[in-house]
Amino acid sequence: MSHKLVLAMVLVMLGGCAHSGAAPDKSATAKRWWPFDNASASKIAANPTLAAPKYDQKWLDEYEPRLREALQGSGFDLERREDVLLVTMPVEGSFNPDRPQLLLPAKLGPLTRMAKLAEQDPQGAAVLILGHADSSGKLELNRRISEQRAQAVGGIFRLSGFERDRMRLKGVGSDMPRAANDSPEGRALNRRVEILLAPKANLVALLQQYLRPPTPAKLASSKP
Repeated sequence: MSHKLVLAMVLVMLGGCAHSGAAPDKSATAKRWWPFDNASASKIAANPTLAAPKYDQKWLDEYEPRLREALQGSGFDLERREDVLLVTMPVEGSFNPDRPQLLLPAKLGPLTRMAKLAEQDPQGAAVLILGHADSSGKLELNRRISEQRAQAVGGIFRLSGFERDRMRLKGVGSDMPRAANDSPEGRALNRRVEILLAPKANLVALLQQYLRPPTPAKLASSKP
């Protein structure tokens, strides 16, 4: 599938919510992008003992080099954590600055390679996609834009044949900053999409971790 065709399909999928003044159709969004109901989400968030991650070092050892190869030249950052592989995709250089929920064509290739790699994983890789924003602007607008960015990345996975029950998306707005928001550099670090990959058995544990109510972040100021 050509990059132009993929881009056109993503534009069609997102066009309805990009600039409309009407409130988004929450039921349609839940069916397409967030395939569990609010009751399930609340249950996961409220019960810290519901699931525990299963550390599969063999899977990480085998998957990490393949993922690094797929992401070569992308400008994305890949970090290996104890139980997941975390890909950080900066907003700058990845999304259209005039339409902040639309991917730039140059990023479709690496995203498609990552999606195909996950889709073909024999152990059934699971993906959690988190959209982030800085704290400038209105809280609700930041949350909506961060979710639209997560949806744009998730759209590439879906177009690549990735199974819906192995993927979850969430826009967290400015709730999970990486840096203080008091400088242009800090705000740029906070505007990002994170793609977490793990064995499917760990998906519920990842959801549990990221569905908990946010706690105020304590970050050092970048100003002297």
